[in-house]
Parts: sequence; C-alpha cells; structure tokens
Amino acid sequence: MLAIIGGTGLEEIKGFKDAGFKRIATPFSKSRVIIELYSQNSNTIAFLRRHGKQHNIPPHKINYRANIWALHAIGVKEIIATNAVGGINPEAFPDSFILPDQLIDYSYDRHSTFYDENLEHVTHIDFSVPFTEELRQALKSSFHFSNGNSTKKRTLMNGGVYGCTQGPRLETAAEIRRLHNDGCDVVGMTLMPEAALARELGFKYAALSLCVNWAAGVKDEKLDMEKIKSIAEDGSEFTSQVICDFVTLNYSKKGLARD
Repeated sequence: MLAIIGGTGLEEIKGFKDAGFKRIATPFSKSRVIIELYSQNSNTIAFLRRHGKQHNIPPHKINYRANIWALHAIGVKEIIATNAVGGINPEAFPDSFILPDQLIDYSYDRHSTFYDENLEHVTHIDFSVPFTEELRQALKSSFHFSNGNSTKKRTLMNGGVYGCTQGPRLETAAEIRRLHNDGCDVVGMTLMPEAALARELGFKYAALSLCVNWAAGVKDEKLDMEKIKSIAEDGSEFTSQVICDFVTLNYSKKGLARD
C-alpha cells in the first residue's frame, strides 16, 4: 500500500473516493493514529495528516514514531511525504516544487529512532541516501506527466538538500546564511526524524516539497502570510493531481496497493 503524508496545504487528496479510515493504536501514544483511506479503481492508498485533522500539531510536537509505526501496521510499503518549504537556492523559488535527494537535520529533542530501548543489540541503519531513488524517479515522471496536462505549467527542481529546522518559529536571516553555507537548497521543519524512522522500518520514502516563500534574508522582502497561504492552496491542487497520476501510472501497472 502507498501512503501519503500530508503537510501544510495538503488537507485532502482529490481524484480519489473516500474509503473510510483506520484508528491505529501504537506503543508510542495514548491516542490512536487516524489514517484515512482513499480508493481509485482497484487501488487503495492511505492518507495521514502530519499536523492533525485540525492542523494544530506544530512540527516539534508531531509524534513521528507513532505515525510511521501506524502506517507500517496497516501494511504500507511506500511513503510520499508532502511539505511546504522556504527557498534558499534561487532555483527553489516560491510556487516551484522540489524533489530533495539529501537532507541535513538541525532539529533537536525529537524521538528520532525505534532502536533506543529494550535492545538485544545496538542497531544502525544506512542513511547515506535518505530518499529512495526509485520512488523519486517515479514521482518525477508523474510530476512531468501531470504538468503536461495542466493549464498552469509548474517548475520542478530535481534534487537538492532539505534543511530540517526545529520550528515552530521561522528562521533568522543569519540561520539561513548558515544553512546556505552548509549546502541547503530549501528549509522545512518536518522531514526529520520522519525519513529516518521510515528507513528503520524498511519503507521506500520520497518527498515532494512546495516552496511557499523565500527563506529569511534571501530576498529583500517582507514575509506575506496571505501570499504563502495562497501558494500553498494552489499548489495542493497540483500535488493531488500528481499523486493521482502517480497511482495510475505506477500502482495500476504493477498491481500494487490492491484492496
């Protein structure tokens, strides 16, 4: 089964039929994780709202372990994570999309592993390449397919380094200069420890990021929250189409994610 983790802006996936939901108990939370199910022909996908149904869970308070564990419990094998980012690289400008292939983690005090208690032996994972290249390439092809059928043409930056900061505040201009010097192309707050936890449980994992603003100090302009909201809403429509085409082009052909 394929899962979509919806970030800021992606509150629902259009092009699919409602197929109910699951409430999954996990060892990492007193409350259950709610996973929505959607269907397209004979394909079923899972949808998890990273920030909660009311979008009231800030990045540093997300229970990443519970979310990833719950997806594993219902048989998910592949995850496409969506999220909003700030642009640092000039090619990652507002209203463009990015398929990151690397990341740097600047977050702290988040539960970042399943391997920290009651271990028979110390466990390490290879995280040299944090995103699954096969899934990235399939997502790239779906993006271009959707873009070819769209009246508004979108720009995709294929590859790039995602810098994950703690949040929920946005970064200072000096912090963005540091990220730039470290080689980051975009900045966000949610792909870690999500990507590492997904690797620990054997998921294929890729991210599709929508740039909603320039990061602090990159351009001489004030932050416009209404403009950010507008870009996020507009971008979510196209993101839904990419996901819909991804399922049609990949899952139907492979016979995956069947009911």
